[in-house]
Amino acid sequence: MTKIELRNWETLSKRTILEHGKFLTVESHIVKLPDGEIIPDWAWIIIPGAAIVLTVTEDKKFLCFRQTKYAVEGTSLAPVGGMLEPNEAPLDAAKRELLEEMGYTARNWISLGSTILDPNRGIATMHLFLAMNAKQVAEPKSDDLEDQELLFLSRDEIEAALKAGEFKVLSWAAVVAMSLNYLNDTEKQIAD
Repeated sequence: MTKIELRNWETLSKRTILEHGKFLTVESHIVKLPDGEIIPDWAWIIIPGAAIVLTVTEDKKFLCFRQTKYAVEGTSLAPVGGMLEPNEAPLDAAKRELLEEMGYTARNWISLGSTILDPNRGIATMHLFLAMNAKQVAEPKSDDLEDQELLFLSRDEIEAALKAGEFKVLSWAAVVAMSLNYLNDTEKQIAD
């Protein structure tokens, strides 16, 4: 198989066209494609990255919220998560969000990698984690604007919810699917 040389685009200049607090900046970039073509008005969206965490308690219950979100019709199931503060490491953000929103800490943390929401516009990077052996150490102090209810789901219940599309945001469904895959692989290795 012959490898094709893949070349990156080049940013020639950029200007900010909207700053909307710490959560949204929109820029217009002038970019040069590998073939030399210039695109004079490429939209680029800057939103802080986030840490998304699926949490499993010491008694093997999966923690998630049943909640509303402004851009999601109806209710959705959601793992805990939130945006990174400036200069905050993704794992530190994951631990902070778990404590703030659910009142839990976890002994074991597994990084499931990161994913970019839109590879052509920037948008945000979602850092995905599985928190194992979690226990409640405080009352939640969530500052979320949405209504939410903390649920304790069995493995069968969370698998069924994932298959039924109850996690309506892609990064939420991804962290659940990747966590379940990780757990399945780990259990298979132990059994072998």
